[in-house]
Amino acid sequence: MELSFLLIYPPIAFFVIFIFLIILSHFTDKMSFKNSKNPSGKTKAYACGEDVKDHRIKPNYVEFFPVAFFFTIMHVITLMIATTPEKILKSSLGIIALFVITAYLSILIIFRRERND
Repeated sequence: MELSFLLIYPPIAFFVIFIFLIILSHFTDKMSFKNSKNPSGKTKAYACGEDVKDHRIKPNYVEFFPVAFFFTIMHVITLMIATTPEKILKSSLGIIALFVITAYLSILIIFRRERND
């Protein structure tokens, strides 16, 4: 077996790239900026030169989750419909309709509004 043939195997390619990135990380760490006044500066958050005492922003993901879930559902259904073979596509319109109905119901469930009667 040739070396170039072995490199197409995913575990071997992963290992070669992983070793390369470890070596690259080692050398770029040596070149990185070091501040003699503040040696712990590399571990602080970057804030455009501003000294940040602590992280002031605490994002709330309550509004983000429904959008991300909707995005995932829509893309999975679109991928399944788009990659359906042509022979199956003509004979299984019911399955496609089920996917579309599922997507529509997921939209209704995710973005429902709570009623305060």
